[in-house]
Amino acid sequence: MEQAASLSEDFRRRFADGLCEITSDDISVVAFGSLARDEFARGSDVDWTALVDGGANPGHLGIAKQVRDLVKGLDAREPGQEGIFGNIAFSHDIIHQIGGEDDTNQNTTRRILLVLESRPIGRREAYDRVLNQVLTRYVDEARRFLETSARYHIPRFLLNDFARYWRTMAVDFAYKRRTRGGRGAAIRNIKLRISRKLIYVSGLLACFSLHLLASEEEKAFLTHDSAEFRSHEFVRYLRELFAHTPLEILASVINRHQSLHPTGVRLFRCYDNFLGVLSDAEKRNHLNLITPGDEPNDPQFQELRRISHEFRDALLDLFFSEQAGVLPLTKTFGVF
Repeated sequence: MEQAASLSEDFRRRFADGLCEITSDDISVVAFGSLARDEFARGSDVDWTALVDGGANPGHLGIAKQVRDLVKGLDAREPGQEGIFGNIAFSHDIIHQIGGEDDTNQNTTRRILLVLESRPIGRREAYDRVLNQVLTRYVDEARRFLETSARYHIPRFLLNDFARYWRTMAVDFAYKRRTRGGRGAAIRNIKLRISRKLIYVSGLLACFSLHLLASEEEKAFLTHDSAEFRSHEFVRYLRELFAHTPLEILASVINRHQSLHPTGVRLFRCYDNFLGVLSDAEKRNHLNLITPGDEPNDPQFQELRRISHEFRDALLDLFFSEQAGVLPLTKTFGVF
């Protein structure tokens, strides 16, 4: 994990150096995936988007090309073939199309990952505006959870979209395995079991965080008379929380509760082993080349599958922990 964090920081610095003449007040280049989560390894894809928060103009296509050329010049792998990353995204759909027929898989992915695992590279004005507005949408359309009389202060609208995205990833895994003839399915399977699951976990913990992490001083805004003030302060609170990586959010909950420390050791040992495999070029390439049906007889895949089971079991211990007070939240909001 330390090696991956160091590589991530170094690549982001070199990436930002090349963007000085490209980004502006209306355009932020945003990193996603392992590069944003501090989990970057040699051979990782560089998932990025040129996020536009302003009027469209023909010059935006040239900006996207400049960023692509810059990534190639850094000797990095381009984003995957889905087309979600490696191009332009406009703020309007990300902010306004939440739910409904126009909220495509691509739009949902951009929005959820903007919240859970994104980092601006270079200028961040457009990024900050869009992320603030996205979180404001989630909070303002379900603001009753911030009332003083509420038993639990859980942003259900946001939590439900996190859950929807997690299930979409699981369904899309089967779709991609079928349409791609099983190519790359083994490594996607392991990522779904561990790193993709971590993203969802960090989102749940963030939604539970007023009850798991926040101090009485941090929760004082809940007693304010103005609903607008409560909403504004909760958005600010979420911005500060989501500025941390999913691993950091997970660690913050575990470190807050002594009873969770043994569970934390198991979780981070599993994740460290997972990142160790992905950072090994030979092992990563082997996973990519496993053909469909060979997984049961492949020792490396089976070892990672065992690690994923240990990771899953430790997460179950976390979310069903009575001592840390997570169990009532899990039952009330994580099931129904």
